[in-house]
Amino acid sequence: MADRVVIDPITRIEGHLRVEVEVKDGKVVEAYSSGTMVRGIEIILKGRDPRDAWAFCERVCGVCTTVHALASVRTVEDALGITVPPNAELIRNLMFCAQYMQDHVVHFYHLHALDWVDVVSALGADPKKTSELAQSISNWARNSPGHFSDLQKRLKAFVESGQLGIFANGYWGHKAYKLPPEANLMAVSHYLDALEWQKEMVKVHTIFGGKNPHPNYLVGGAPCSLNLDESNAINAERLAYVGSLFDQGREFIEQVYLPDLMAVASFYKDWGAVGGGLSNYMSFGDLPMHGYGDPSKFKFPRGVILNRNLNEVLPIDVKDPEQVQESIAHSWYAYSDGDAAAKHPWQGETTLNYTGPKPPYEFLNVDQKYSWLKTPRWKGHAMEVGPLARLLVAFAAGNAEVKEVVTSALKALDVPVAALFSTLGRTAARGLETKLIAGWSKEFFTQLLANIKNGDARTADTSKFDPALWPAEARGVGMTEAPRGALAHWIVIKDRKIDNYQLVVPSTWNASPRDGKGQRSAYEEALIGTPVADPEQPLEILRTIHSFDPCIACAVHLHDEHGHYVHQVRVF
Repeated sequence: MADRVVIDPITRIEGHLRVEVEVKDGKVVEAYSSGTMVRGIEIILKGRDPRDAWAFCERVCGVCTTVHALASVRTVEDALGITVPPNAELIRNLMFCAQYMQDHVVHFYHLHALDWVDVVSALGADPKKTSELAQSISNWARNSPGHFSDLQKRLKAFVESGQLGIFANGYWGHKAYKLPPEANLMAVSHYLDALEWQKEMVKVHTIFGGKNPHPNYLVGGAPCSLNLDESNAINAERLAYVGSLFDQGREFIEQVYLPDLMAVASFYKDWGAVGGGLSNYMSFGDLPMHGYGDPSKFKFPRGVILNRNLNEVLPIDVKDPEQVQESIAHSWYAYSDGDAAAKHPWQGETTLNYTGPKPPYEFLNVDQKYSWLKTPRWKGHAMEVGPLARLLVAFAAGNAEVKEVVTSALKALDVPVAALFSTLGRTAARGLETKLIAGWSKEFFTQLLANIKNGDARTADTSKFDPALWPAEARGVGMTEAPRGALAHWIVIKDRKIDNYQLVVPSTWNASPRDGKGQRSAYEEALIGTPVADPEQPLEILRTIHSFDPCIACAVHLHDEHGHYVHQVRVF
């Protein structure tokens, strides 16, 4: 008989996620993923000025601080036929790159690393041997014996005081941890280094967008002016600072993040056969090289892979009502024409209809509705989105840069291509694309400087900003790749106001409940077969879920009906 394990909420993610699994003979045999909050941004936007939508959408999440604004302004631009100037596209690309570089490092160290790193084990490390290990894989300045010795003393003081602070509530000593003490000490040290570094990287957003989180955007371009000699514009000094921030970012990624990732992965190669889940992958693509209108010129290409067939990339048309649809068969919503319907986002509805048990409750009613996430499908297929999907689509599309970094990593770890389809592959893909993006940021920055020096300082086209110039009705779609995967916004404008607005976000694709046919989505499918050594400490479940970098906030938003915060790990 299977044991039912309930984890509510899944921690070290953005937002609230509940996962229930059935464990039999030490492995997960069934899984259910439930977003436990309501979003409702679509309801808030109805009747508002389309030019203001980005400011609301961006605040759906404090982690994906720019991508919702980017998708939103593109949605309105698509509806109104606006093409942004090249400089605006480059500035958006640079903000995109800064977001990825910061977000992926934060995910690895602060949201996912502690699934692999035993903090308490670091107390038994030899600082000199730790330094030798660290220096053997990188030239990072803080990899000295004295630095590691000082850190170990601080960590010991935390433990002896009984207050681990940010390292509290871990499953320390769990048999699934494999790193030697020295590798654990090195990783803990770099965890703290990453905390310091990440706050610098986001200054790119404050320069181009005025602040972070939630930098400013503008329908028609970028919300800043370029003038090398003007103190109130993005001038030579500020551009030089942006360049230095990207240089520092590339250094941290190359000297700390990637060496640590490869070192940790080398101890967990068996996880290259765990957590594969779905065999379908989708990327909307982004980082345009010569204008957003030509996806063939994107650094990340657009397309779908079915059944892990890397010999074919299928095209995507998100405006086609037969391609992208959302169902609510197991979601706490209602459709006007019945819950069995599947709707394209332009016809989407956001009508809340909670029919679940009264909190607190033991189990989800998994045969009925059990999540605040809707269930999107591409041509009826459940899809995985995110870094692994992006790299696989690019790899299959023949992108030479992607092929090089992927094959080099596989060779270094001495694992087959099949290892990509796993929890470990998903985690490695995030690091590999960070390396690519760090390099691409230099290309975009160089292009921006060249444009300015050639006399092109335009950052916006506001020729269609006046609502009097708009048609009575318009529809648009804005697509991008959030760090966690494919993101798109759909808008219907009537009488110059928002008549309908729908977001289908990465964690909706990955974390959603079953569809009407009973097909699992990515989280649920990936958990099947996951080993669980101790149901009271389900570390392995966290590893697989965290490999997706869940961000439930943009899929759902706050509440239980009593306003109670529930924290529990329960085994039945």
